[in-house]
This record gives sequence, C-alpha cells and structure tokens, in this order.
Amino acid sequence: MYTTDAKRWTRSLKEYARANRKNPTPAEDHLWQELRAHKLGVQFRRQHAIQQFIVDFVCLEAWLIIEVDGSIHNETEQAEYDGGRTHNLQEAGFLVLRFTNEDVLHNTPQVLQTITEHLKLLLLPYQG
Repeated sequence: MYTTDAKRWTRSLKEYARANRKNPTPAEDHLWQELRAHKLGVQFRRQHAIQQFIVDFVCLEAWLIIEVDGSIHNETEQAEYDGGRTHNLQEAGFLVLRFTNEDVLHNTPQVLQTITEHLKLLLLPYQG
C-alpha cells in the first residue's frame, strides 16, 4: 500500500487527516457517499497520506487521486501550491483528478462518469 513514512504520519499528518475525515466539506461528504463501499467497483480511501500530503480521495488499486477544490484554490498562491503538489503526486505515479465543489454538488453524475472512465482506463489489464 502506498502511503507516507511512519515518522511523518505520527508527527503531523495523522491528526490532520483525522480532523478532515471528521469535518468534511459538504462537497467532500457528498462525493464520499458516492465513492464509499466499493460503489464504483473499487475501494477508495479518504483523507489518505501520500508522501507529505493528505489527499481527499485515493483509489490505490488504480493509482487515482481525486481532489475536491473550494474557491480558495482559485487564488494564485494556492493554485501554485496545488500545481506543485499535483506534479509531485504525478511523479510518484498517480493520476490526479480535480473537481470544484460546485461540480461535485451540482453535476454529480458527470463527475462520477469522469471518475469511472478514468478507472476503466487505469485498470485495463496489460494487453502486451
């Protein structure tokens, strides 16, 4: 299982992840209800530590990360941070999908379709 190192987890990430799981945004909670319990045929984890980051949702089997972004992510400084974070996660082998809170809350079927399409591509057996 891909995660972070134990020292980093206990020092700083564990409590942050736990707090985020206990107090999700409305969009995160809404999407979690659609992803949990293998509803898309795979297991998702929420608020999972990867490297020095806590990602909103991850399917480790498909190496797929889903981020749900509020309006703060439109600010220049946050957008630059997000870009670097996405780059680091992609360098580690993950595909990162980003959705806005509005998309998750108001266009849920389209969001789920996008996620499902990526899962199908990522989980295709090697055809060599």
